[in-house]
Amino acid sequence: MPYQSLEELPKGVRNNVPKHGQEIFKEAFNSAEKEYKKEETAFKVAWSAVEEKYKKSDDGKWVEK
Repeated sequence: MPYQSLEELPKGVRNNVPKHGQEIFKEAFNSAEKEYKKEETAFKVAWSAVEEKYKKSDDGKWVEK
């Protein structure tokens, strides 16, 4: 199920990750889901892509590296 907009992303992504990170997540998820045909794999790929540019700070917020 590819995401058409940022509003469709899971709450954990929408409520915690900055907008640019959400865009990265959406694009990576959609690409991986199309390639691998497995939602679980697509989630792993998407989070990995977000973690290339963002990290969790000591207070648990996602911040740019």
